[in-house]
Amino acid sequence: MSICQIQVVVNDEQTATNIVDALLARRLIACGQRSGPVSSRYWWKGQQEQAEEWVVMLKTLEELSDGVIDLVSQMHPYETPEILVLPVSGGNTAYLQWVKDEVVGE
Repeated sequence: MSICQIQVVVNDEQTATNIVDALLARRLIACGQRSGPVSSRYWWKGQQEQAEEWVVMLKTLEELSDGVIDLVSQMHPYETPEILVLPVSGGNTAYLQWVKDEVVGE
């Protein structure tokens, strides 16, 4: 069982909270943190854009990442949401075990 961190960026604080709460309720993540607002500058449909956004970091197992992506995609207001799965190659052994113990999936 490999652990991953999933990064999501959303347009408001309440959406970030709703996503984390829904994933926790389904035991698809062990925890989620949100930070922001952050200032994002990016290309969208041929034009430079700027937005205030919140970053959400989710801790889960790689085998549950597809379920996390599916639920986040359903709840996300963007046409093309940023959802990135980042592998965890190491860390505090006790913390990594805690993540494994806390997620069970649906």
